[in-house]
Amino acid sequence: MAVSKTEQAYTILRQRIMDGTDGPGKRLVIDQLRREYDISSIPWRESLRRLEAEGWVDIVPNSGAVVKTFDTHSWQRTMRLLARLNALATALSAEHLTPDDIAHARALNREMGDALANFDPRRFGALNREFHAVLCSRCDDERLNDLVASEWTRLELVRQSAFWYAPGRALSSLAEHEGILDLIEGRADPETIETASRRHDINTLQAVMHYDAALSASDPNVSPRASG
Repeated sequence: MAVSKTEQAYTILRQRIMDGTDGPGKRLVIDQLRREYDISSIPWRESLRRLEAEGWVDIVPNSGAVVKTFDTHSWQRTMRLLARLNALATALSAEHLTPDDIAHARALNREMGDALANFDPRRFGALNREFHAVLCSRCDDERLNDLVASEWTRLELVRQSAFWYAPGRALSSLAEHEGILDLIEGRADPETIETASRRHDINTLQAVMHYDAALSASDPNVSPRASG
């Protein structure tokens, strides 16, 4: 079955946003897209409306469409949703993970420790996503997998808009990773694994919120920090 022009345009735009070609704040010019991909204006307009509905794009009157720039509340909403989705996918995947999968995840966690010691937050973030991808890799619910991937991408776009961290949180997260792996390796029940995974993400959310609250309390002129 042939793919419609609108679907082609949507796929192109979504991929450009996800791979960083069009980052937060980038203006999406229909005439330019039309010339580059030889797809007429109407499919691009329909695709942009769909992306706006999905929360990836803002359509500004008299200015056109821009890739959404995320703020504090966007980050919080994404983290809360990802905590639940990622935890469920991990729980469904856990019983199917092989010893090699677990060994790979432990190696990634050690690499994250090295990245932290070398003050390399970008590598730390990339390894963290890869670590969680391994834990979810045996989940056989494709719809859930798509949702998890989408929210991870959204989280990374938030980090392009601002760099979120709380001192000491990254080190604690490594210990929590090991704890989750111990549960999986010990064949804990899925609910226990899901709870531990969800708590891990919520701990990050709470640490950042508490740190920002403390900053604001110490200096009312300091706005909540955002990431990089």
